[in-house]
Amino acid sequence: MSSSEPSPPEDVQKRLVLARRNCFLCAGAFVAGAVGQPLLFDTVSVPVVAVQLCGGAAFFVLGWLLGSGRIGLNGVGAMVCLVSIAALTCTVLWTGGIQSPAFAVFYSLPLIITVFTPGRRLPMVLSILLSMGGLMLVSVRDQATAEQQGSYAFTYAFTALVAAYGAQTYRRLILAGQRSQEDRLRALQQLAESEHRRELAERNRADLERLVLVGQLASRVAHEVNNPLAFVKSNLRYLQDEFGPHPGLPHRDEFHEVLGEAQQGVERIQQIVTDLREFARQDAVHEACSVEEALDEAQRLVSARLPSLGAVVSEVSLGLPRVRLSQRHLVQVLLNLLVNAAEAAESVQPRRSPRIVLRASRSTAGVRLEVEDNGPGISPQALEHLFEPSFHLKPLGPGTKLGLALCREYAVRSGGTLVAENLPEGGARFTLELAAA
Repeated sequence: MSSSEPSPPEDVQKRLVLARRNCFLCAGAFVAGAVGQPLLFDTVSVPVVAVQLCGGAAFFVLGWLLGSGRIGLNGVGAMVCLVSIAALTCTVLWTGGIQSPAFAVFYSLPLIITVFTPGRRLPMVLSILLSMGGLMLVSVRDQATAEQQGSYAFTYAFTALVAAYGAQTYRRLILAGQRSQEDRLRALQQLAESEHRRELAERNRADLERLVLVGQLASRVAHEVNNPLAFVKSNLRYLQDEFGPHPGLPHRDEFHEVLGEAQQGVERIQQIVTDLREFARQDAVHEACSVEEALDEAQRLVSARLPSLGAVVSEVSLGLPRVRLSQRHLVQVLLNLLVNAAEAAESVQPRRSPRIVLRASRSTAGVRLEVEDNGPGISPQALEHLFEPSFHLKPLGPGTKLGLALCREYAVRSGGTLVAENLPEGGARFTLELAAA
């Protein structure tokens, strides 16, 4: 075969090797028959020796052709039948006809060919028909009686049925073995998928346990910080109102700048407290909402927040069902994912045109939402801890970077999931699965 041709499957390759070995064994058997002819027939017949040697040569050529890929299994099976039965018929005719010791081989030849060509129907059918023809040819040539011919035909028919049944049984065993192997491979694949889902569930459970602890801590911190924070904010507002009308105040501009910065710091702290309290809440988020409306609102908000980004590519299927999440929470999740995608797309080096794809389609449970970007992707270390609360990442505007943890928390509470992955061509994809209302 040419090296560019695909190699045959492992099962077919094994059959080719077995058939080639059988051809060489038959070639050796023919040569041995020619050498041992005096022991079988008490004489040496030149035509019989020639037939035996020609049969051996034919089987040797068949084995070579099979090994070189110039002939297939069906072709070899047919040639085996023709060579074997032709050689047997000539040998019987030249060694005594129906009185020849080789005459009984007609009855066993279909069984022998079936054994040497396992699982092949064509050789089995040809061997039965040709052996029957050779047997009847010898009996007619030797003028056997009608009773003898009937006896030969009946005995041969029984042998042929046994050969056909054996070949069919062997074929069924082969097919059963193949189906068993396929079922085993499918079972192993399902087991691997089940193990993967179990590991993912374990990781999610551990993440949720950590989130519960953080939530409990957040609730306490928020309660402790919120009251004094209100006093500080009120006092800053008082200072601005009290000293704002005095134009003669020394360093008036610097004074108002300091007050403004302090006010922004307080508002940022309030945003942190709000996020922590929202994260710690355990209220239900199972209100139903329209996915299309939430997508439109999220895109309007992100376009106002990121005017330099341009339009987000939206691929939304028609007729999406309502999902089991409030519109406020869904918009918050989508906005967070879009902002993160924008940050990633704008941070890639060398710089290229940012591209964000927002995709929504129907899934088995309800709706699948995907947010893709063409940024640098997520590092393996960050991917492991992506949904854990983190305060050290750079935010885009006021916030605490609790966003992804909150998004996942909302999804889990409503019976959905939120996962992240890197794309093969670069960038990242966040997939949000939500249950239908």
